[in-house]
Amino acid sequence: MSSEKKGAANARRVATMLARAKRRRRLQRVLPWLVVLAAFLVWEAVVRGFGIDPFILPAPSAIGASMLQWWQPLLENAGQTLMTTLAGFALAIVFGLALGVAIGSSTLLYHGLYPLLIGFNSVPKVAVVPVLVIWFGIGTVPAIITAFLISFFPIVVNVATGIATVEPELRDVLRALGARPFDIIRKVGLPRAMPYFFASLKIAITVAFVGSILAETVAANAGIGQLMMLASSRFDVPLVFAGLMVTAAMGVAMYVVAAAIEARVTGWAMRGQNQEI
Repeated sequence: MSSEKKGAANARRVATMLARAKRRRRLQRVLPWLVVLAAFLVWEAVVRGFGIDPFILPAPSAIGASMLQWWQPLLENAGQTLMTTLAGFALAIVFGLALGVAIGSSTLLYHGLYPLLIGFNSVPKVAVVPVLVIWFGIGTVPAIITAFLISFFPIVVNVATGIATVEPELRDVLRALGARPFDIIRKVGLPRAMPYFFASLKIAITVAFVGSILAETVAANAGIGQLMMLASSRFDVPLVFAGLMVTAAMGVAMYVVAAAIEARVTGWAMRGQNQEI
């Protein structure tokens, strides 16, 4: 085969690969929406086909009608829940990152504090909320603390794992070159821990909503959890599901924000996701 034919064949191959990659990216953008739409359509069909009472399982159409009817209370209480969740999540990032770095860089702290952290994380947070109400009263503070407590542990564990996985040989080389322990953590440990850190953020932000809703259902004057409890007391099941949908939407939105920041900060660690399988 002549060089011209080889060059033309390579050009066609490259054009085919680029077109396939472009179609793949378009599919990746629309696939989540297609899956959600299909799930709602199946849900609607099952409820209507089997004649399920809205008191048991409302159809998505009934939930949408309830959201339109009660959009103002949903919006106001969603803002309260989002505020408490973000406040608790921010505290979890600050303390979780600091403690994770300390535990990951010190063997003594790792073995000393890890059992305590595991034991504390094993305590059901629903049992902690009444204690928080006794200490701080009914309102926003118990919801913030619950969101903090439930999202704190994943951040600590992942950051500590990222710091601790720095190779001993690399540490020895850096020490031989005159690096101090703080320099090793700052220049090697923290960059190594960033993929673990952002992976924990995507987990922590979703469970932080669980903590806020949990506290609001027990003792709160506002929030999606409190609205859902009021709706349950009136047997308004579509409104309960509307609250769940709003919470899910906020969780997905915060997950997307965390994923976007992760792609910007740790894009070097995610190159394999952009390759063809």
